[in-house]
Amino acid sequence: MNYLLAAIAGVWMADGVALLLAPRHVITRLREVLALSPAMLRLEGVAAGLGILLLLGTEGLHYQPLWMVTGAAMVTKGVFLAVGPEEWKQWVVGWCLGREDVDYRFWGLGLCTLALLLLRALGWLGSN
Repeated sequence: MNYLLAAIAGVWMADGVALLLAPRHVITRLREVLALSPAMLRLEGVAAGLGILLLLGTEGLHYQPLWMVTGAAMVTKGVFLAVGPEEWKQWVVGWCLGREDVDYRFWGLGLCTLALLLLRALGWLGSN
């Protein structure tokens, strides 16, 4: 279980660093992918599954309230983007992809922070 949670932290770190270093490039590529294949949003069901894993797998770890909130947010976002009403999804995705670069950098910083905190809670970074 710890390896799966560390993998989640790795994805968060990779996404966060990409958003910190090249937010416009990342968002441009994301727009292109969604324009070519809008059905890609159905894969957000995977995010919901990872959120459930986060909810169940972080029992007893440090910062547990953070993992509960984060896991619940992942499940909510994943289910909404996978099976939500199409016009609502388009509006939300359009709004999210229309932000300023600084907004994406703050999201990137948040993702990097979550990654480091999860690795620390798992005992992979520093001492508990």
